Amino acid sequence: MKSFVTTGAIMALLSSTSLMAANLTIPMSFEYLALDGKQIETNMFSHKSDLSLDNGSHKIAIRYHDMVEDDFSDSQSFIKSAPFIVTLNVDADVNYTLSAADGDVVKRPKSFAKDPKIIITREDKGAVNYTVEQTNFEEGSFLTNIFSGNKGDNVDALAVNATGSDTATAAAVQSAKPAVSATVAATAVATSEANTAQPIKADNPAQAEQMLQYWWLQADEKTRKEFMGWAIKQL
Repeated sequence: MKSFVTTGAIMALLSSTSLMAANLTIPMSFEYLALDGKQIETNMFSHKSDLSLDNGSHKIAIRYHDMVEDDFSDSQSFIKSAPFIVTLNVDADVNYTLSAADGDVVKRPKSFAKDPKIIITREDKGAVNYTVEQTNFEEGSFLTNIFSGNKGDNVDALAVNATGSDTATAAAVQSAKPAVSATVAATAVATSEANTAQPIKADNPAQAEQMLQYWWLQADEKTRKEFMGWAIKQL
């Protein structure tokens, strides 16, 4: 009898725990940045598509991040939107799905990145209580950070602030002030020192060409345009 009561208590506990958990799923072309004032750790090798959510209201920073055909060559480049803040009222034990408003495949990715429109649906077809707030957080490109003294925003830090308290959200969305991290500061110092030293050269022209091709393929469209402008001035 005692064993039966213990087993029943465990089953009841597991049942109540599962009822509290909900899940939000996003497509491959979107990425999580922050949840309720905390950064969501992601990496470039695996896509985090599912986010477990407790019952109640949550603020989630998400952005569109996809690979598109390049205008200058036959290769591809990355494109990112500014983060948008989703305020979602979660019901227990419900699966939610976020998708682009125009369907599973974004037909005009560059236009979509400028003003991403999304919808959130429930697996049980019920009504979803959510709002979406766009931000103007702009991440500085690699070349901008080097040649313009890091004029871009620290998007991760701003996303964390924007998903915190209501006061922090309003201040972050309205001002979007750039934040310089320790890593960026160290990079700026290293870049300044490098400017006074002898330039680093490849061993031979073929190696230099390979290096340029590699970094060109890694860059997004904005960075490529900035590089082209800089390269033309060097001619």
